[in-house]
Amino acid sequence: MKVDNSVKSVGGVLGGVSKPGKASTSSTASAAGDQVELSPLSAQLQELEAGMASGPVVNSARVAEIKQAISEGRFQINPERIADGLLESVQQMLASAR
Repeated sequence: MKVDNSVKSVGGVLGGVSKPGKASTSSTASAAGDQVELSPLSAQLQELEAGMASGPVVNSARVAEIKQAISEGRFQINPERIADGLLESVQQMLASAR
């Protein structure tokens, strides 16, 4: 299974809004006096992104532990726990979407 960092950078182009300081090639140029103001949430997202980028993507010790357990035949899968975790994850996503 390939694991990648699915968090995309909020500093680049996002939803048609270009990064400050970058020239826009849009055919609908805005007036010279237009301004864009970002919410405090934008700054929080940038801080979170920086924190995630500086930390390790995986827990190497845990990966080594699981590999060892698999090679020794002592790794056990608990399907009920996996199902419960998936259901909880979906419930959280649905609750946050409301």
